Amino acid sequence: MNELVTGEAVALELRPARLPSRALAVLIDLAVAMLAYIVVSVGLLVATASLDEAAQIAVSIATFLLVLVGAPIAVETLSHGRSLGKLACGLRVVRDDGGPIRFRHALVRGALGVVEILLTFGVVACIASLVSARGRRLGDVFAGTLVVRERVPAGQAGFVPPPPPWLAGRFSELDLSAVPDGLWLAVRQYLTRMHQLDPQVGWSMAERLSADLTAHTGVPAPQGVPPAAFLATMLQERQAREARRAYGGGAAAGTAASPTAVSPTAGSPGAGSAPAGEGPVGVGPVGEAPVAAPRPVEAPPAAAGPGSEGAGTGFVPPA
Repeated sequence: MNELVTGEAVALELRPARLPSRALAVLIDLAVAMLAYIVVSVGLLVATASLDEAAQIAVSIATFLLVLVGAPIAVETLSHGRSLGKLACGLRVVRDDGGPIRFRHALVRGALGVVEILLTFGVVACIASLVSARGRRLGDVFAGTLVVRERVPAGQAGFVPPPPPWLAGRFSELDLSAVPDGLWLAVRQYLTRMHQLDPQVGWSMAERLSADLTAHTGVPAPQGVPPAAFLATMLQERQAREARRAYGGGAAAGTAASPTAVSPTAGSPGAGSAPAGEGPVGVGPVGEAPVAAPRPVEAPPAAAGPGSEGAGTGFVPPA
């Protein structure tokens, strides 16, 4: 990624094209140009058969300049930097400030391209592209242009694996406000790519991320729960709360935002003796084995009432 700043102080992020894609585009353009040159030369040879030798040489030189030099310049000017080869490879020639090229840019590139590509069989252009940090040949340097990639391969959307059903809703009363956004992003990236990692490396990363979540929430992973499942459960709980905050309406949104709904005394049967104003106290029954085990069974009755905790903030586990 290359950041360019325009005259209006706007930063543009461009992907400079590298040597393999540029070489493929040049080969396609040369193949088309040579085919056109052969067809035109044969036609002119037949048409000028009655002329003398000097006239035929002049016609051949003019054909070479028009087809192999003038035609690429005209194509790049009219298409704003997209020749046939560049269009096939997803490339485009732009100015250093990210704007479209004009005739003078295409003229300098085409004139130097005769020396770089045609006369030296591309050796000078390859060396210049390898030396340049942005993959520019001499024609791009003198013209003030840059070949960038217009089509960027789109990666597959990361799929976050769901948590185990028996863990759904277990952390519905947990305070997640202290967890930074960077840690949530790291957890999501790990869950979307954990199947591509080495098992030992992935396990150690999951343990480290689980320890970071525990440090911010004060609740460790339940006994016997894999770190990846713990991370998936916490991430799903956070996404469910964000979805309720963004799309929840009416009483559900008001209940989730009120201190009484977040309090451990709202819908938890085992938290009746806890003070209503203490957030961490409501976390305690979640981490204890005697209270945490029956929670998935008690969640559906709690969600049935209009003022229960499950209706406002908790996950209802599947039957």
